[in-house]
Amino acid sequence: MALESSPSPQGPASAGLHTDPLAEAIRRHLFYSQAKSPSLATRHDHYRALALAVRDRLLQKWVDTAETYTQSHVRTAVYLSAEFLLGPHLENNLVNLGIREEALAACAELGLDLDTLLAEEPEPGLGNGGLGRLAACFQESMATLELPAIGYGIRYEFGIFRQQITPGGQLESTDPWLAQGNPWEVIRPEWSYPVEIGGQTVIGVAYDTPILGYGVNTANTLRLWSATAPDAFDFASFNAGDYARAVLRKMQSETLSKVLYPNDEFDQGKRLRLSQQIFFVSCSLQDMFRILKGQGMKPEQFHLKFAVQLNDTHPAIAVAELMRLLIDVHHLDWDTAWEITTASLSYTNHTLLPEALETWGVDLFEQLLPRQLEIIYEINARFLRMVRIRYPGHPEKLSRVSLIEEGPQRRVRMAHLAVVGSHHTNGVAELHSRLLKEHLLADFAELWPERFTNVTNGVTPRRWMAVANPALAAFLDDELGERWRHDLDALAGLNDRAGDPAFLERWQAVKDRGKRRLIQHVHDQLGLLLDHTSLFDVQVKRIHEYKRQHLAALLIVERYLRLRNGEDLPPRTFLFGGKAAPGYAMAKLIIRLIVGIAEIVNMDPAMEGRLRVVFLPNFSVKLGQLVYPAVDLSEQISTAGKEASGTGNMKMALNGAVTIGTLDGANVEIRERVGDENFFLFGHTTEQVAELDRLGYHPMSWIERDPMVREVLALIGSGQFSEGDRELFHPLLASITSHDPFKVMADIADYRRAQEAVDRAWTDRPGWARRSLANTAACGFFSSDRSIREYAERIWKVEPVPVPGQG
Repeated sequence: MALESSPSPQGPASAGLHTDPLAEAIRRHLFYSQAKSPSLATRHDHYRALALAVRDRLLQKWVDTAETYTQSHVRTAVYLSAEFLLGPHLENNLVNLGIREEALAACAELGLDLDTLLAEEPEPGLGNGGLGRLAACFQESMATLELPAIGYGIRYEFGIFRQQITPGGQLESTDPWLAQGNPWEVIRPEWSYPVEIGGQTVIGVAYDTPILGYGVNTANTLRLWSATAPDAFDFASFNAGDYARAVLRKMQSETLSKVLYPNDEFDQGKRLRLSQQIFFVSCSLQDMFRILKGQGMKPEQFHLKFAVQLNDTHPAIAVAELMRLLIDVHHLDWDTAWEITTASLSYTNHTLLPEALETWGVDLFEQLLPRQLEIIYEINARFLRMVRIRYPGHPEKLSRVSLIEEGPQRRVRMAHLAVVGSHHTNGVAELHSRLLKEHLLADFAELWPERFTNVTNGVTPRRWMAVANPALAAFLDDELGERWRHDLDALAGLNDRAGDPAFLERWQAVKDRGKRRLIQHVHDQLGLLLDHTSLFDVQVKRIHEYKRQHLAALLIVERYLRLRNGEDLPPRTFLFGGKAAPGYAMAKLIIRLIVGIAEIVNMDPAMEGRLRVVFLPNFSVKLGQLVYPAVDLSEQISTAGKEASGTGNMKMALNGAVTIGTLDGANVEIRERVGDENFFLFGHTTEQVAELDRLGYHPMSWIERDPMVREVLALIGSGQFSEGDRELFHPLLASITSHDPFKVMADIADYRRAQEAVDRAWTDRPGWARRSLANTAACGFFSSDRSIREYAERIWKVEPVPVPGQG
């Protein structure tokens, strides 16, 4: 819908999309779309009727956007991403359409509660974490900035798993988010494409979702591919009595879009994941060529029409696949095809962990994608020839930059393919981009310095402030007007009131309202009652050793011991949330440790009103919308040099949280903007971490001079937090006391010092309110609108194209 011409509806039906009262539209969809009377309708039926009524109000904008783009032959940004962690659509669309109050009134007229209906919406399970959520923020910002754009991905039938937290830790179960349908999507069976994988053909069918911008007429498209077999039913097998074989091809093909695999399971599902990547990339590229032809343009003009962004290495196969389509299907010569490919593609890197850079065994590649492997070999041969000319007599450099990693098992390096086949490579924070150029991709940066740049990540203020924090949104509207919703730099105007005690009291009241909402949720879901006057210390993100949730857990045990020994410390509530990949044993053990600590602390009557520990199950966008407004202290404590950027840190700071963190990822830029006095810094820097490794890091030397750490480790090892099981946490304790790859022991003493500074600061409530206000006021830079504007101007060369509204 985003790029093709479609007729606009005419006459009374068209007018009805705009003039029908929303309450009447809800009644109409309850009856005509679901065949239900109000007395028989469930809450979900009423939610669906409201969603369809709101979608009606999107359709004209969606159709008009497609018509505008088609008629103007505009250059279009294309975002290829294996994940889009969208979150619920309904409330975001109400805000962006400016009809939330109308929806509230319509629900009241029908005897319905809007919040109850909003809670009914299942969350699209299309992403694993920050990568997918960033992609969703970017889609919304592209529409808000009126940029011609389309997103492509996979319509996973079963998304990221549902997480239960039991006394034994994390349990996973299926996430059937599509079980009751999805009112926001439109199937496009006429736009289906074949993809050959391992000698078998799979068909990708398009499902489109409108992505509406805030306060504009632009509604871009997210197009997701669902897999099916060319012949869904083998009639010959059925007639022969082989009923299972009759549907076997259908089941095998549909596996490609059946489930989202967590991104840390490096040794599982390799065949499926590579198949998924070529599936959605090939469908997307074929769709772009169809659009190109429909607009009367030639294959040679592909790069003039499309600016294609590869969101991490998952879509890096696009380099080889675009070359294949240009050469084999459209019959261009190699040099022309290569010029088009490199002029079309740009690549975002999202990791500093070498082991997280995707590689695929050559044997697997040859089985599944033999033609694409031939093309990669040819790309590599030509590339290495150029490197030899530039750097004669440097075989070690050739080995480092080759697209093929030699060894007992030869592997295709997908990050190298993406860099070589793109005109720009960007990191996602200033520190990350510098480390890419100096270390991870240093040889490529030396070869092509002009290709490397930085675009610091951002988050959309509509989702993460206007929707997530209605009390803050109303406060900002009163103080600043509504400009902040599309120009987050307007938040700087809050600084003018920082010295007004009455203003700071109102600010603190907004924060308290956010905390009370989360307290109610925790009580309803977990039966725990939290104290809103305590400091809410929060760490919600994927569970991973480099993010160091276990560092925070060790300090909680220490705090528990200090309180038991009679120290007077300010009340603190620690909240954790996040999922560990099912195959990541150490991350799951960290969850088990936090759960064990919570069980002991929360049962201890001596901790009443002084210390609480909560692990929030099944962290998601919907739950994040409750958590981020409630945060007093944002824990961003990854080992320096390991986190690419982080966006949770931005969401918390924008909602008035103060950060405790290392100089890692976007923390560096947050601290620069909010000021040293409004950020609790600790830990070794990236350079100091490297120096520790160079000198030979031995965690026991740090432990031996820290009696408090020794007591904490001994208590955990005694079985205190594992029901007497002394062996349960042995792998975790052995890791941090023997080789400690993420320098927990090296940073724990300085972390303690920073946490003690937090305790002192919290007791000065007006002073804390000023810190909180300073974080929100200074973080307008971290808007995804700013990020997308930088991509559009510096990398994509895509201009805004306003969509005229209906008169």
